[in-house]
Amino acid sequence: MSDEDDTSLFAQEVAGIKPLKKGEVYLRKKGPQVDFHVRKQAASIAQEADRNHLSHDFVEKVEPNDVLGYKRSGVQDGVFKRLRQGKYGIEARLDLHRHTVAQAREQVYQFADDCMRNDIRVAIIVHGKGDRTPEPENQAMIKSYINKWLRDLDVVMAFHSAQRHHGGLGAVYVLFKKTEKARLEDWEKHQKR
Repeated sequence: MSDEDDTSLFAQEVAGIKPLKKGEVYLRKKGPQVDFHVRKQAASIAQEADRNHLSHDFVEKVEPNDVLGYKRSGVQDGVFKRLRQGKYGIEARLDLHRHTVAQAREQVYQFADDCMRNDIRVAIIVHGKGDRTPEPENQAMIKSYINKWLRDLDVVMAFHSAQRHHGGLGAVYVLFKKTEKARLEDWEKHQKR
């Protein structure tokens, strides 16, 4: 088709169109004024209800067979080594098999909160390796988020992939911060010596 054909075809299509009589255009609906104070208050209430600060946006991917490990400064090397070797008694367990990322996010946050309220120092989170997902780009998603979320939780002092008999590369040992109550009990125990 030539340019002249395009122009004549366009002219035929728009031949019956009449211009609008009104010269004004309103970009918002007419109605009652929006009370932004009420909106701000509702947003702050919703934010308080969801104290969970764990992100479910971008995550740096890990592979199904990657070993996870992290230790905050202040954690002694011997303590981290014993955690890595699975030598601490596991006091709590969270299994994330068949969970979505959103469900896992809620469960991990709640689990960490529960562990702190119950003076639990060592726990295990079973996330699975994530190698059974057919699409390679979706493999190890929960594992990748666990690696990110545990670093973002201030109450987590260290974590490491578990020993084979505890789930191997599909699970992590988690060392939680001592609560003030546990600290006081330790101090009293050492004073009695």
